[in-house]
Amino acid sequence: MSIALDTIKKLENRLNQRILGQETVVEKMITTLLADGNLLLEGLPGLAKTRAIKSLSKALELQLSRIQFTPDLLPSDITGTEIYQPESDEKFVFEKGPIFANLILADEINRAPAKVQAALLEAMEERQVTVSGKTYPMEPLFFVMATQNPVEQEGTYPLPEAQLDRFLMKAVMNYPSKNNERKVMQLVRAEQTNHSKTEETPLDAQLIFDARKEIDAISVSETAERYIVDLVDATRFPGAYTEDLAAWIHVGVSPRATIALEKCARITAWRNGRDHVLPDDIRHVAHDIMRHRIMLSYEANAKGITTDQVIDEVIKNVAILA
Repeated sequence: MSIALDTIKKLENRLNQRILGQETVVEKMITTLLADGNLLLEGLPGLAKTRAIKSLSKALELQLSRIQFTPDLLPSDITGTEIYQPESDEKFVFEKGPIFANLILADEINRAPAKVQAALLEAMEERQVTVSGKTYPMEPLFFVMATQNPVEQEGTYPLPEAQLDRFLMKAVMNYPSKNNERKVMQLVRAEQTNHSKTEETPLDAQLIFDARKEIDAISVSETAERYIVDLVDATRFPGAYTEDLAAWIHVGVSPRATIALEKCARITAWRNGRDHVLPDDIRHVAHDIMRHRIMLSYEANAKGITTDQVIDEVIKNVAILA
């Protein structure tokens, strides 16, 4: 096991000790960070979404900005703005906004109108912000985790497909089990009473860059490449596979999904100590990568068919061709 992989395992264990019962979400969060992507996290209030990214920030000693999205938020509240300072030689000085941090928590991103949501797009995609014709680069280690409530839709602005596509993954956070719920109570009580607890030494954030170099070396066979392309093709031309898929899918996934499937499959293989990608690695990440990119038909929505069910059907009907 490499030093980078061993440290990533330690990071995952630390986060799982702080965020009980959400091992899958922790895995997706680390995978997205290693892939240099952004994560959309959907879950009801109180499921430790904020705690998750705060714990990641403390574990790696990275700067965290939390942006609470509200209907009256302005784009400049995120990116920053130029301030007039007559004593300065340039007269106008750029005051950076909260987007200029390593980790960004975009809390309830669908609470803000489209213009504000769009303020994140350039930072998420190009890793830069442009204000008054000047471009300001983001930090080398930059990760946006946006959250949204799947139930309460009053006063919200659904994310357009073009913006959803910018998120590498969409993870779903569910209620913890009864056993984990009890452990959560015990953990919070212990944190409140044991103020003298020694903090763990932060891990070196350089490990993320070291891990990315090792992940780049993971090989992807022609068979795996064809399997990824066939999965994507099944969402775009579902009629060539089954009648159900043809009836359920309105719009298939974009090329960003193809790139994400390959990249995250390599990360999964690396995390499992292999130097090559297997079909199981691709299937392991398929739901999180495709669930926010597939647009369901009216018929599917009317019948209560979920995107995850559609992806299950896609995987079931796409063969692995050697």
